[in-house]
Amino acid sequence: MQKWQDDQMYLAIVEDLLASEKIQALANYTQHHHSDRLTHSIAVSYTSFRWALRLGLNATAVARAGILHDMFYYDWRETKFELGSHAFIHPRVALRNAEKLTPLSPMEKDIILKHMWGATISLPQYRESLLLDMVDDYLAIAEFFTPLQQKWNVLKQRKNVLLGNFQK
Repeated sequence: MQKWQDDQMYLAIVEDLLASEKIQALANYTQHHHSDRLTHSIAVSYTSFRWALRLGLNATAVARAGILHDMFYYDWRETKFELGSHAFIHPRVALRNAEKLTPLSPMEKDIILKHMWGATISLPQYRESLLLDMVDDYLAIAEFFTPLQQKWNVLKQRKNVLLGNFQK
């Protein structure tokens, strides 16, 4: 897959967001134990963008909302809310923060607000919202298990080296 940094079409859509100090500050927050929030948001944005292009969906809205979907500035494992769980609250916080940063289309608002569908009951109004929700879920799981996969690969390599030494 092409790297997001080399995709001029993608960069033209999100470069104003990525240049923002508010977006860059997301790098200071851990997301899924082994990634930071900025890296996660870019991965969700770019993967959703590529899928939206393939499916004939609004790739611009998906790319921009993907960058903004987790725009909150607290550690979700430590901060608790009286009004509900993090899964319920953070899309609303992200939407409020995103609206302060840039104008949003109704579709972009829905994508940000509904990206936790399944954990929340608000149904997505657009296919783009469902797409980003699915990509976000997939990447969250992948990010969480990446270190385990890396350890497994190291163990497999060691086993192969040991077995190779015994076969000589």
